Amino acid sequence: MKMKHFKPTSPGLRHKFTIMKNLLGNQGLPVKGLSKYIGSSFGRNHGKISFWHRGGGVKRKYRFINNTINRGFFISLGMFYDPNRNSFISLIFDIIHKKFDYYITPFWSSVGSCSISSSKLEEMWLGSRTQILHIPQGSIIYNVGKTFNNLGVFSRSAGTYCQILTKNNKYAVLRLPSSVLIRVSLKFYANIGSVSNIEHSRSVLGKAGSNRLKGKRPIVRGIAMNPVDHPHGGRTNGGRISSTPWGKPTKSFAKKKQKRVYV
Repeated sequence: MKMKHFKPTSPGLRHKFTIMKNLLGNQGLPVKGLSKYIGSSFGRNHGKISFWHRGGGVKRKYRFINNTINRGFFISLGMFYDPNRNSFISLIFDIIHKKFDYYITPFWSSVGSCSISSSKLEEMWLGSRTQILHIPQGSIIYNVGKTFNNLGVFSRSAGTYCQILTKNNKYAVLRLPSSVLIRVSLKFYANIGSVSNIEHSRSVLGKAGSNRLKGKRPIVRGIAMNPVDHPHGGRTNGGRISSTPWGKPTKSFAKKKQKRVYV
């Protein structure tokens, strides 16, 4: 996708830099039952804020994404914009099971592209899903899931991918988009390629109103709050170590080491 600059007819358009979506399909959804209007709680549970900086936003539909993809042969019927994620989605048709589904679009995919989902592939096609056991070492993969029927866990955001570094009889070492190395089982399933909308990180919204339309509210510094709202609150700057809104320190303390092995 190409990037687009706007004429500076207003302050909000002066620095706006977004992706041209003229090659995507029409927003009118051709298949019913694959989307649904879902209400938002605006980050509040029984009136108490449980997720900060959420609220407002444009009413939108949620597209049900099939991240498992049972065994079959699929044809891409079009690429669409999804307001619920930063990657594009594809409308695919399963020739074997005779049904439609939405799926995360791989990079360089187009209308009419074919893909296969099976435990073992004879040919490596872009977007096909199979076990890591049958994917060559050094390949680029995305949407890595724990088992065949579970959802993808790793590398599902726009432009991201994992790389298979080494393999042995039981495990494979993957490099995540964050450059973290993890060890996963060879029975894990993954798609070949990388996620679409690779230029997403270069886009500039241009104004705060674009974030408000997405349901994101401004972030307030803790020191700008009252003492009842945050440990940093009050008129004095300092007096205690940096901490979270619940009083836990955020700097210079021992953190719990996370496991990087998935079996």
